Amino acid sequence: MIHSVTFTVVLDTNVIYPIVIRDLLFWFAHNDLYTPKWSNHIFDEWRNVMKRKGIADEIAEKRIQKAHLAFPDALVNNYETLIDGLSLPDKKDCHVLAAAIKADASLIVTNNIKDFPDEVLSNYGLKAKTVDDFLTDIIDLNAETAVVAFRQMVMNKKNPDLDEYEVLDYLRKNGLNDTANYLHSLI
Repeated sequence: MIHSVTFTVVLDTNVIYPIVIRDLLFWFAHNDLYTPKWSNHIFDEWRNVMKRKGIADEIAEKRIQKAHLAFPDALVNNYETLIDGLSLPDKKDCHVLAAAIKADASLIVTNNIKDFPDEVLSNYGLKAKTVDDFLTDIIDLNAETAVVAFRQMVMNKKNPDLDEYEVLDYLRKNGLNDTANYLHSLI
């Protein structure tokens, strides 16, 4: 069951970096639709992506600190010893799996599904879903709260100040077509 704060999810870097996706994920978590988890490795990758995209170090650190402040229990610790014993198609993703195992997560939310094969994850009681699939599942299970979370995100959106339909367009431009269409049908 996804609508539960006990439903624990590890968020991969590729779903944290795009601002509009991260915002929606965080607002859904803020409204207790799931519990987010991440690791220092994931945030190091996030920091590196921001740097490559030309985001100033102080802004990158501010974003990371805001995430830690918003979800102080999200950081997974003591997962590093598991990394070397894991095997995935891309060895560089083993830290994500290790964090998910240590957090006793149910799901890894990533847009690199091919790097997290079902036959490997099932050994640890895990699954991987794209962010679009994950968010539409949440909306499906608790549409009312999901719409509240979406509207809170829109109301808090600044620079630029956008309305609901403009944010839905941003979601679509960032690959969240099903999520945007589902939310659009509910508002």
